[in-house]
Amino acid sequence: MTQTVIPQLRATNMETSLPFYRDGMGFGVDWQHQFEPGFPLFLQLTRAGQTIFLSGHAGDCQVGGAVYFKVADVDACAGDFRARGIVTIAGPADTPWGTREMSVLDPDGNRLRFATHPDG
Repeated sequence: MTQTVIPQLRATNMETSLPFYRDGMGFGVDWQHQFEPGFPLFLQLTRAGQTIFLSGHAGDCQVGGAVYFKVADVDACAGDFRARGIVTIAGPADTPWGTREMSVLDPDGNRLRFATHPDG
């Protein structure tokens, strides 16, 4: 099934946010848009088939958002992130509702939760 909803997160400083997502978390940049030099960037990023928008435009959304990613192996995901230098990780840990989850904070304080569900 193709992804039918694309979460959008606000980035206040693309010079720190883009390397965090690209180099630290392994997202690829699918495309980016900028109306003209000096204007905010708007990007589409994808990692393991999961796509998000990252916007430098103040009117698009506010910082402090959250995205929930279902992944096949949250422990492997955490290991990959740590190997890439991401240190803002809580977990992975088992939850009372039967998933195994971790949380990552991006440079703007947006929360990224990654979870493995027992049903896949």
